[in-house]
Amino acid sequence: MHKAGFVNIVGNPNVGKSTLMNQLVGERISIATFKAQTTRHRIMGIVNTDDMQIVFSDTPGVLKPNYKLQESMLAFSESALNDADILLYVTDVVENPEKNIDFLEKVKGMKIPIILLINKIDESNPKALGDIVERWHQLLPTAEILPISAKNKFGTDVLLKRIKELLPSSPPYFDKDQLTDKPARFFVSEIIREKILLYYDKEIPYSVEVKVESFKETDKNIHINATIYVERDSQKGIIIGHQGVALKKVSTEARKTLEKFFDKKVYLETFVKVDKDWRSSQKELNNFGYNPE
Repeated sequence: MHKAGFVNIVGNPNVGKSTLMNQLVGERISIATFKAQTTRHRIMGIVNTDDMQIVFSDTPGVLKPNYKLQESMLAFSESALNDADILLYVTDVVENPEKNIDFLEKVKGMKIPIILLINKIDESNPKALGDIVERWHQLLPTAEILPISAKNKFGTDVLLKRIKELLPSSPPYFDKDQLTDKPARFFVSEIIREKILLYYDKEIPYSVEVKVESFKETDKNIHINATIYVERDSQKGIIIGHQGVALKKVSTEARKTLEKFFDKKVYLETFVKVDKDWRSSQKELNNFGYNPE
């Protein structure tokens, strides 16, 4: 009997959801940096065996929206509650359990298996961890609780075994050779955006969106043109840097990562444009793919 199902990962920002996703899928699917609000879309990573298909879903961190982009991000997170066969709710050892309690109440009312993952346990002592487990047991009494360290791969094997036990009987939802639901262009834009998250401070990374204008692949190489959109002329100057040094660094590091990702020679050209207040424009957000159903 073949088993298949959607295993959706939700939780507040910066608790390690993307790191966990990458460990479970065994591929680098989601951006995983130290900065909050890194994931903006719902990203699927698919694990296949002969008799099983697990469709993992990474989602943006749950937050109270301040502008339309964050409203779309929250909608992606909430959509993950609607089609999950198994829900992974990720927290960590320092988070206030009652943060974003409204979302937690929605999770509490779900009738599917819920596994609560307390991440980053290497940063806590046993007594404190026991208190955290007890507090979460009160908040989500029906959830199985599993302490893990996604970064150090502690507890992830146990988690994967439990997921396989809970999966419903079903034919596969995707082709068996498919790794994700996203096209190649999506990962190009995410990798460029990751470098911007790493190399720029303050508001700059959160005002940036990346759009791949062209993606031409041959047997030996890939030629990519990408535009980095910002909201202000001053931000454009910061992204480019003095004599273009900052943009060149981002492009070089992105190209190196893209070559590893695609296992091909990559030629990358990047441009910077101003798109005023794109984060608050529904039309622009739709153009960038922020339109969860």
